Amino acid sequence: MVGYRGPTACAAAGITYRQLDYWARTGLVAPSVRTATGSGTQRLYSFRDILVLKVVKRLLDTGVSLQNIRKAVDHLRTRGIKELSNITLFSDGATVYECTSAEEVVDLLAGGQGVFGIAVSGALRELSGELAELPAERLDGGPVSSADDELSKRRRARAVGA
Repeated sequence: MVGYRGPTACAAAGITYRQLDYWARTGLVAPSVRTATGSGTQRLYSFRDILVLKVVKRLLDTGVSLQNIRKAVDHLRTRGIKELSNITLFSDGATVYECTSAEEVVDLLAGGQGVFGIAVSGALRELSGELAELPAERLDGGPVSSADDELSKRRRARAVGA
């Protein structure tokens, strides 16, 4: 498996290392490739982990409470990357809603309350471009081939499907 070290994850998600460390220690967004196992070990984050970090950052920037973000992240963890690309998260500042269709968006807006939206697919596209320029690392320490990482696999799958 290929992952990205903490500083790379921070740069791609737009967060500080202090935030990353706190979120990993509290289990908000833990690295799925490799966790820290003691002094000197490096956490490795997957593409999906960094996508969730980016979404968390956007939710925080819009004023959603960390408690509500935790609930949203727990829900997002159950989804695959393909499913995530079809989700738009909406919030009224207090609650986070998931919408996967235009009808759901209309239902949500019918309440008349001000909301904002985060298209996970937009964050996914941004992240794909950003991570292509940043260094990755293999779990076994071997050299990274572009065929190894999740981002390259996604691009190949999209090219085959197009």
